[in-house]
Amino acid sequence: MKALDSLREATKGSDYEGRLFLVGGIVRDLVMGLPADEDIDIVIEGDATELAHFIFKKGIADHAPVVYPRFGTAMVTVSGQQVELVSARSESYAPESRKPDVEFASLDLDVLRRDFTINTLMENLHTGEVLDLTGRAMEDIRAGVIRTPLDPDVTFEDDPLRMLRAVRFAARFGFRIEDETYRAIERKAARLEIISAERIRDEFSKMLLTPGRSQALEKLRMAGLLDHFAPELARTYGVTQNIYHLYDVWTHTMKALEAIPEDSDLTFRLATLFHDIGKPETRTIDDKGNVHFYTHQHVGADIARRVLLRLRFPNEVVSKVAKLVDMHLRVGEYDSEWSDAAVRRLIREAGDDLRTLISLTQADRAAANTAMPSVDLGELERRIAHVQTTVDAVGIRSPLNGHEIMGILGIPAGHVLSEIKEFLINEILEGKLAPEDKERAAEIVRERWG
Repeated sequence: MKALDSLREATKGSDYEGRLFLVGGIVRDLVMGLPADEDIDIVIEGDATELAHFIFKKGIADHAPVVYPRFGTAMVTVSGQQVELVSARSESYAPESRKPDVEFASLDLDVLRRDFTINTLMENLHTGEVLDLTGRAMEDIRAGVIRTPLDPDVTFEDDPLRMLRAVRFAARFGFRIEDETYRAIERKAARLEIISAERIRDEFSKMLLTPGRSQALEKLRMAGLLDHFAPELARTYGVTQNIYHLYDVWTHTMKALEAIPEDSDLTFRLATLFHDIGKPETRTIDDKGNVHFYTHQHVGADIARRVLLRLRFPNEVVSKVAKLVDMHLRVGEYDSEWSDAAVRRLIREAGDDLRTLISLTQADRAAANTAMPSVDLGELERRIAHVQTTVDAVGIRSPLNGHEIMGILGIPAGHVLSEIKEFLINEILEGKLAPEDKERAAEIVRERWG
């Protein structure tokens, strides 16, 4: 890394040579043979803010450092890479807060404040020597174990977000959470209430982006963590379905998440996770014993919107996920009897999300009872391609604008103009009106509203 080379060269021959240690994820991943794409964290026995100013005076920092004297930390940017400089320290926490009281300490004490043994490895920036000061980090990496350096009850009491990080690391690396650490997560799950929605959102998002996403979600549910930030998801567990499904709603959702392409973005993963979240509230049984979930897609869209807003997801993500959940049955409802107008209407309503809806339907179907009849997606895609050659369903606009309609009917502006334009668009979708035929559009307006 260019930034590390610059830091190494700038501190060579100074009082800092041999005293700077890479720590945390970057060392862990290098030891595990993984790409070094984690943030750069450097720890020193001494004042990290003084080190930051030294680096700036050496001319290798992109800008003046940002220092936090109370915590003994500083942020610098070197060769475009953000670097956190940290004074070796010990920490203590008040029960109602996760902001620690800090005291400078030795490296041996510093590693004990860290979340898991696998993240306690240090590498001397100048010599390359790797230190395992807990004596457990290398062993736990080899064994594939997530374990806290201290009593896990203390670790999670101090910073409850570490419980989510335990689940994420286990999912990311395929590790298991050590038994006592897992039991402490179960005991301390309610402590998540002091963590901000934004920090929970970020950890949750990272979990969904890992190959082990369904395993992570299952751990969240079983440990009771999910109940404290997305209980609506937890409530899908055990909700039995009908003959079109082999699994309860929760397990079906996990299977669907496993079926999506690995390059899927976060929004699509969230839509897959939430697509059936409305089923617990809409489940009914008819007089023949058949299970139904009428309108679950609309109810689910509202629930998804509520959960995502609670977790402070960006508005554009919330809107997109809610739309996908609301429309997730539309593609699956296709059959050969659909008219071209019906296909055009689907294209128009889905807009830019049509391909995503098709992918969501594929994942949904893969997680259902594949022995039951289902939509022929190949035929639908051929129909879509065909109708798009005649009319751009997404780009359709009314042949007449508001001023033209007012002139034809001699009426003032009002909500009826939108009604008329939507009617004309529908006529185009039905194949009854050419997109640019103003003359015929005017005749229709006079006949219907004149």
